[in-house]
Amino acid sequence: MGLFEKHSTLLNQAIDALHKRTFFAAYPEHPAPAVYGETADADGQAAFKTALGKKFELLKQADPVAWIGVEESPYTQEPLGITYPAFSIDTLISRAQSAYHVWRKVSAQDRTGILIESLERVRVRFFEIAYATMHTTGQGYMMAFQASGPHAADRALEAIAAGYEELQRFPSATLWDKPMGKFNIQLNKEWRAVPKGISLVIGCSTFPTWNTVPGLYASLVTGNPVIVKPHPGAVLPIALVVAEIQQVLSEQNLDPNICQLAVDSYDKTITKELAEHPSVKLIDFTGNSAFGSYLEGLQGKAVFTEKTGVNSVILDSVADADKVASNLAFSLSLYSGQMCTAPQNFYIPESGIKTASGTVSFDEFAQKLVDNINSLADNPKAGPFVLGAIQNKNTCTRVADAEKIPGKVWVKSRAIENPMFKNARVNTPILVEVDAAKKEVFSKELFGPIALLIKTKDTDHSIALAQEMAIHHGAISCGAYTTDSAVREKIADAMALAATPVSFNLVGGIYMNQNAGFSDFHVTGGNPSGNASFTNPEYVVKRFTWVGHREPVAAG
Repeated sequence: MGLFEKHSTLLNQAIDALHKRTFFAAYPEHPAPAVYGETADADGQAAFKTALGKKFELLKQADPVAWIGVEESPYTQEPLGITYPAFSIDTLISRAQSAYHVWRKVSAQDRTGILIESLERVRVRFFEIAYATMHTTGQGYMMAFQASGPHAADRALEAIAAGYEELQRFPSATLWDKPMGKFNIQLNKEWRAVPKGISLVIGCSTFPTWNTVPGLYASLVTGNPVIVKPHPGAVLPIALVVAEIQQVLSEQNLDPNICQLAVDSYDKTITKELAEHPSVKLIDFTGNSAFGSYLEGLQGKAVFTEKTGVNSVILDSVADADKVASNLAFSLSLYSGQMCTAPQNFYIPESGIKTASGTVSFDEFAQKLVDNINSLADNPKAGPFVLGAIQNKNTCTRVADAEKIPGKVWVKSRAIENPMFKNARVNTPILVEVDAAKKEVFSKELFGPIALLIKTKDTDHSIALAQEMAIHHGAISCGAYTTDSAVREKIADAMALAATPVSFNLVGGIYMNQNAGFSDFHVTGGNPSGNASFTNPEYVVKRFTWVGHREPVAAG
């Protein structure tokens, strides 16, 4: 049995899920021993610890010019000491060009089977990847497991399924028969989906697999060789994925350089040189808007970006203000606000928030948020693990500087102790009240655990500001609370015109930060927060070109 046949049932389930948009998860998100094995967690932690201070020798990339590694754990604030094989730009490009002419000749079915098989191999390393993610990004254990393991694998499978389906959209050959009266013109026609060429996937420091694997697998399934350029501070999680892809390729007697890892350091980056190389035809990027916009401006390349945005919460009326405040405080605290979907701007009418039992004033709701933030942070069994750790020291500086924002500071950020890691960089959210006229303050992303409370004239004013921020500065998510159906439609329509999805009336265990594979489109590509959306059809069809050939049918 070939790999395509082995995984055909899962592939068909994934394609079906793409169309139905209902819940589907190929990889269970809970790290239960009954699912992953009694020793899976301990084995994964041991594998991570074994890798520390050594060369990463799992890659099938020969003859490196150096070994590079600068990762530091946000929990211990000590170097991981892992080094990775480094190569010249010329070597990476040359190997990718050779691999291109091998990989493009592999059928879509075989490519799909190989890639799904690689995900099954990655599944075995979910716990190892979780610990690698914790100690490079600062994510808490549960988020690190879910985001870099099952959720990332689901997003990768989603890209494979979307790519495979688009490659099957048209027939590979047909007989074209045109009646001309006394005779017919007959042509044999064929069509080929021709991959664009070398793909460069640029990783980020906070979600090194979840944000990387969609572009990686979308390019691979459509026949393009990929160079993965991880963030220098978060290499290990995606290096483990690349190693498994290379292993499966080798087992199928294919060039492992179809997928390469390209590492660099902070003081000698290679991203721009790779991106500008004329042989690179596809670029995926997650990161800051300035660099993303630069990439979008490169000529002769298809570029897929997720950049920064200003995410809003519109508060009009609620069923239970306490439940809403609890939900939003958790959203603010989750991974210390280091998520592209985290809320930042909270728009609250000066007349307050309507409830069934009366109006909750602006100040009353602000205090409810403060109380919930503090309650979570001070819970030793929850706070440190929900907050995680700050990935980049610059974020700590940004949080400290937020106290200088003009306006009332409702709650200051403070350091709390993680009981497992005494040196962990942990900061609770800061909450600042800002005048609605001070657009220069709240019209930019304040990355990290920083939230702004903005007092508006009324809900219409709140909607207008949220829409304006999304249109002009980008937004990846939006939260809204209203018990009025007419207001709900007004918000939905306004934010749809700003290409921003809205999460309405979330309470309990679902948060506006979260996106579900096979159902939620992550980023829309319709506002300045990014030009791409995974995984919609455009995300895969721009990675190849349909080319047709035709020839007269031979007489007789």
